[in-house]
Amino acid sequence: MIIHLSNSRAATFLYLASLCLAAATVFIVSPRLLSAQTRADVLTPQEKTIADQIKGLRQLPDDVRARTTKEFALSIRQLPLTPNKLRLAKALANLSTEGDFGHDTLQEVATTLADGLRNPPVAHNKREQADLDDSYGWLAQLVRYEHVQASLDAPQFAAALAKLETDDEHRRHADFTLTDLHGRTWNLKSLHGKVVLLNFWATWCPPCRKEMPDLDALYQRFKDQGLIILAISDEPPAKVTPFITQRNISYPILLDPKRKVNDEFQVFGIPKSFVYDRDGKLVAQSIDMRTQKQFLEMLGQAGLQ
Repeated sequence: MIIHLSNSRAATFLYLASLCLAAATVFIVSPRLLSAQTRADVLTPQEKTIADQIKGLRQLPDDVRARTTKEFALSIRQLPLTPNKLRLAKALANLSTEGDFGHDTLQEVATTLADGLRNPPVAHNKREQADLDDSYGWLAQLVRYEHVQASLDAPQFAAALAKLETDDEHRRHADFTLTDLHGRTWNLKSLHGKVVLLNFWATWCPPCRKEMPDLDALYQRFKDQGLIILAISDEPPAKVTPFITQRNISYPILLDPKRKVNDEFQVFGIPKSFVYDRDGKLVAQSIDMRTQKQFLEMLGQAGLQ
């Protein structure tokens, strides 16, 4: 999810509850993560070249970006073991899920991140420890939600996987009541019999903006078959309303001003989406931006074709 995490309070990955300071600049502005994390360690010319190129990934067409991401993963894996190797691997991982760049690409990214974690740098303070645990957490997300493989015998990695399982179990039973921009109240549990796609987003989030047209197209296509898309924002109506009006988005936009629902669903990086089937069962979720094809695959798990 942009890795998250940077220009807003919604961009941090909380994989270990006791270390909630993790990577405040990763998911939403990954390039900023690079500059912030590498200040303490001087980059070698080779590391700097890779870091500069990672910053430009979002400007590449998707097909080029997929190939380039895979090449970066292989290049980082060949670097000497330094703290910057892991930081570069995580920065790349943070951008690797913003769309559909292929399973092979994600596998190389996960392998590189796991490689960097086999001999992790020593954490000298709470921030560095939180950032290190966030790396384990991000690898766990790739394994659990992107279905890649990672061979890593580390208790931190096992703990991160266990936390994701606990979070998902909580989301299976979660409920909320929120009001949309037009004053209508929506309750999740009352939508039994519908296919519900929850999408957590913000106006300042580039990947969120990129996936919105695809979400709207899917809403128009499937709404008569029982699809409901509920997009949840923690921003004020004065910011959200003109943004939505300008883009002519037709699916409901719900307001979560105190972030109670964001917290209920353990959303610390955006965009993030969840799909519930007609029986109210959580059947699919994403950890980042999805393409229309990827959303169709998620909806297919809820019976929409």
